[in-house]
Amino acid sequence: MAMSLVLAGCSVPSPHGGDQTDKAAHELRQQLMPTPLWLQGEQHDAAEHQALQAALVRQLSNERALAALVIEMAEAGDSTLGLKPTEDEATVKRALRWDANRQAWPWAAYGPAIMVAVRAGVPVLGGNLPAADLRSAMANAALDGLLNPDALRSQQAQIREGHCNLLPESQIAPMTRIQIARDQALARMAISALVPGKTVLLVAGNQHVRRDLGVPAYLPAGQPFRSVMSLPANLSEDASAVQVDRLWTSPALAPRDHCAEFKRQLQR
Repeated sequence: MAMSLVLAGCSVPSPHGGDQTDKAAHELRQQLMPTPLWLQGEQHDAAEHQALQAALVRQLSNERALAALVIEMAEAGDSTLGLKPTEDEATVKRALRWDANRQAWPWAAYGPAIMVAVRAGVPVLGGNLPAADLRSAMANAALDGLLNPDALRSQQAQIREGHCNLLPESQIAPMTRIQIARDQALARMAISALVPGKTVLLVAGNQHVRRDLGVPAYLPAGQPFRSVMSLPANLSEDASAVQVDRLWTSPALAPRDHCAEFKRQLQR
């Protein structure tokens, strides 16, 4: 199991960055660099996590150490390759098909890190499984064998719990295959972007960066990487139980009943 260390912020960082966010990014870099591949996890509704990502992109870019920014929030095949550093946000969003396909990902949260990369001439690459491939992934039983049995059961449990135990059991295996296929797609894109002497930064949800059942499970044998899980203080896990290199603890989030929201979605 990978070593885990909890890093906690001293105060609430601004969603747009700030001294504490920059300090946290600097500390993580001191502990994890050099590495050819950095897997940065997040909770999607935690603004501090996106602020940390922007700080990491800025610091790595300033040192000319960033090879590419790979994001779960855009599909594989969508990228800023070929765009000039001076392109406006509207052009960047079109290149990533943000307005058409990324309604779940607010540009206000992810745009800052993306634009820092673009301004630095660093490519931003979509890494997620294309929507057109979802149906075939759901039916592909061969994906079940890509994880060891314990990891597969853990992934299925994450799907159940992540959907508040409201999904019919018949949907658990297909939904798990989508998660596996997404991790595969993210891993392929990250590997394709590697540049000797530089770092690829991959940004994705926390479950995608776990060594036991996320993107690392689909990297080539022996591929060096480091992984960071970001969690609000009120949702933090036992560091010894999480298979990542580092846990970064952000300030607690206001209580939110995600399961009630999901139940309303199902009823609609």
